[in-house]
Amino acid sequence: MAPRPPRRGAAVALRGQRASPDRGAAPSEPSPAAPRLEFGEADFVALCDILKVSDVIRTSAWKTYEKVSSVVGSLEAYIKKKEEIWGICIFIVAVDLDEITTFTFTELLKSIGLSACTFFQLLKQMDSNMDTISTNVDSTVSRLQKKYEVLLALYRKFERICGLIYVAQPNNQISDELNSMLVQKISWITFLLAKGKVLQMEDDLVISFQLLLCVLDYFIKLAPPALLKEPYKSAVNTVSINGSTRTPRRGQNRSTRTSKQTETDSKVIEVLCKEHDCNLDEVKNVYFTSFIPFLNSVGIVASNGLPEVETLSRQYEDVYLKNKDIDARLFLDHDETLQPDRIDGCLQLERTPRKSNPDEEFNLILPQTPVRAAMNTIQQLMMILNSATDKPSETLISYFNNCTVNPEEGIRKRVEDLGHIFKEQFAKAVGQGCAEIGSQRYKLGVRLYYRVMESMLKSEEERLSVHNFSKLLNNNDFHTSLLACAVEVVMATYGRNASQSDGTSAETDLSFPWILNVFDLKAFDFYKVIESFIKAEPSLTREMIKHLERCEHRIMESLAWQSDSPLFDLIRQSKEREGQVDQPEPTCTLNLPLQHNHTAADLYLSPVRSPKKKGSAVHLNCTPPTDAQSAVTPQTQKPQKSTSLSLFYKKVYRLAYLRLNTLCFRLLSEHPELEHLIWTLFQHTLQNEYELMRDRHLDQIMMCSMYGICKVKNIDLRFKIIVSAYKELTNTSQETFKRVLIREGQYDSIIVFYNLVFMQKLKTNILQYASNRPPTLSPIPHIPRSPYTFSNSPLRVPAGNNIYISPLKSPYKPSEGLLSPAKTTPGSRILVSIGETFGTSEKFQKINQMVGNSDRQLKRSAEVSSAPKPLKRLRFDTEGQDEADGSKHLPGESKFQQKLAEMTSTRTRMQKQKLNDGTDTSASEEK
Repeated sequence: MAPRPPRRGAAVALRGQRASPDRGAAPSEPSPAAPRLEFGEADFVALCDILKVSDVIRTSAWKTYEKVSSVVGSLEAYIKKKEEIWGICIFIVAVDLDEITTFTFTELLKSIGLSACTFFQLLKQMDSNMDTISTNVDSTVSRLQKKYEVLLALYRKFERICGLIYVAQPNNQISDELNSMLVQKISWITFLLAKGKVLQMEDDLVISFQLLLCVLDYFIKLAPPALLKEPYKSAVNTVSINGSTRTPRRGQNRSTRTSKQTETDSKVIEVLCKEHDCNLDEVKNVYFTSFIPFLNSVGIVASNGLPEVETLSRQYEDVYLKNKDIDARLFLDHDETLQPDRIDGCLQLERTPRKSNPDEEFNLILPQTPVRAAMNTIQQLMMILNSATDKPSETLISYFNNCTVNPEEGIRKRVEDLGHIFKEQFAKAVGQGCAEIGSQRYKLGVRLYYRVMESMLKSEEERLSVHNFSKLLNNNDFHTSLLACAVEVVMATYGRNASQSDGTSAETDLSFPWILNVFDLKAFDFYKVIESFIKAEPSLTREMIKHLERCEHRIMESLAWQSDSPLFDLIRQSKEREGQVDQPEPTCTLNLPLQHNHTAADLYLSPVRSPKKKGSAVHLNCTPPTDAQSAVTPQTQKPQKSTSLSLFYKKVYRLAYLRLNTLCFRLLSEHPELEHLIWTLFQHTLQNEYELMRDRHLDQIMMCSMYGICKVKNIDLRFKIIVSAYKELTNTSQETFKRVLIREGQYDSIIVFYNLVFMQKLKTNILQYASNRPPTLSPIPHIPRSPYTFSNSPLRVPAGNNIYISPLKSPYKPSEGLLSPAKTTPGSRILVSIGETFGTSEKFQKINQMVGNSDRQLKRSAEVSSAPKPLKRLRFDTEGQDEADGSKHLPGESKFQQKLAEMTSTRTRMQKQKLNDGTDTSASEEK
């Protein structure tokens, strides 16, 4: 068993004392400053003594307990005894007072008999009262939960991998003292020690897993071959023949031995990477830049080829006690404090498909562990970037040469300079040993940057019939934003952690808007490139499209409204243009469909020019659509309205109304007439009192608008109820209503903001709604389907015989070809459906027969000697693979290259079909 953390025995004794009061063990004497407590005083004081907390924490924790005890009734499903709430109150106070110095999170869980998962659930339930828990506690608990989820996901993966590597019952060639369990124990503790010393950001799932593979590689080579299964046994034997890893090690210097080992024996790490779909170059990078320096720094003393477990455990305990959080050695014991709740469950680390019910619609959820999901997402990105380079292509260079001022030198220098900054900031956030990993990810971002830039310029050339993009390509904000967007896609792909396996978003230290701070880029400038970026890269995964859309929403919610944002200058200029008559976006356009032809080029060059699309109506005040001629506006012409500001406000209004509509549906379903009033006040504030948005959040104005209208209409809707409903919305943060700017440097709850700021500013306007003649109501915005989300509806195969292709949902293994589903469960192989349930190969043959009997099939001769002409059709084989029969391929192409070309071609056609359908729909809506 792993060594127990300090004072665990005392915590167990305390629970035993409470369970058996007749044992006569007297509780510890309360400290002189302890509060005068009522019933339960002895147990509370004993718990404080066990955790060795200060008198200040004792007093504050008891007051917090009294405050939350009123909601205990709603927590009965989670609470077994009062000690659980006492422990959580002690934790809350200790975090707020920054005094978590006498106990660790694991010791707290042990002392009150709670699992980590139940602790997080109970704390969430206690926070139903919005004044109970501070944002500081929220962030601390969020960090703990993310770390716990990553550790649990990694340990589960570790157990499965070890089951594939080591023999459970080896033969007599190995001593009884050396067994697979010992090797696994040493490997796990070594990994924890390496993770704690190498990574500063310990919720990074991908780097952590790559580091775990390095540890496994190291100990596979040290383990006796008789302890190994295939293919690892053969890999080690190959290394033993080609290298010298099995020679005596006691006489060798550890640093020399390690470097010699890694130079000659990459066979094992190659097998590990292949078996678990990990990029070999990336893992080798982690091995050489992080793992080897770690091995050299800890000075592990070998015994029979393996380090001493006690030595490793003592070193890890120093890291664990310093962090005051989770003792991950207890995973080895399957300790109850680290096991997920089997009933409610705060995690969804692995989804298993349910048995299909014939009466229910078939909706298979494929099982994916967090690590598997992360590896698949990375592989999808690598597929996109395999053909890309980190240098401008010949096509891009020709665009550069066509410019009046060639931008190539400036582009290359910008990429190089931002690369140095990125590498430095990445290492600062993750760990200095990971600097090269950051450099590797930046290079992937650069590849995507050049790829998308080329695609954008081709679209602009077709749209405008011009070849000179000098002004755009010499625009610093455009390039910085485009590069930031490309790098953000890469960072989000690698930044998945355990809680994202179910599709939810989870922020890490490197999450958006981290990239904006690194590149010193304004959020409003970044927003201009997002939509064009998505349209220019059709190979983006659904997850990445949703991620970028969420980035755009965050910009519209709050990031674009920060004090240093250029948005306020644009609004002011818009207001001053015609003496406060002009508006950022006229309300008369709100109920019109959000259809626009603007691209990133228009937004970055706005208001200098706003080019029209070929075939579209000419807009007023627009200059001719030529980049080289983007001339100065004549003195007699009115200054142009900012296209970027107009489009921004349109999107903000629509996002704001969607949020409001959802909240009204939950809270005011019995008063539907109030929604339009609330929206009018909400929209008026955004348009005319936009300074209220400075350093604040869109949802804060929304909740205040709702409360103000309900108040003036005598509807009993308290702020606590609004906040409770708001917390249930997607992508919300408790900081939104707990920490609102009141005045410079002063923050308080949203109630205080409403009373001291919002109500004071809009009192006259709000009171108008109480009269018989309320203000003119603002039009309800037209709410379109998201322009970024692809439909779940199957797409019809062109010229097919009622054959449809649904979006692929299963993970893919590059080693098996792009169109081959990963081996998960037998049920997950069912990737097609034509009105019935599949399960046998005969049914796939029926599909082939149906396709073969289509009207497109050539008439065959009755003679046996006549060979049928190959048909260009879809064929489904018994393994669930989809192949294009009769397709043309270049000579010498591998099967993988052929399938890649087929998939790319099919996807491009489907995307064009969808875009054409959307264009047709837009045109019909505008008629």
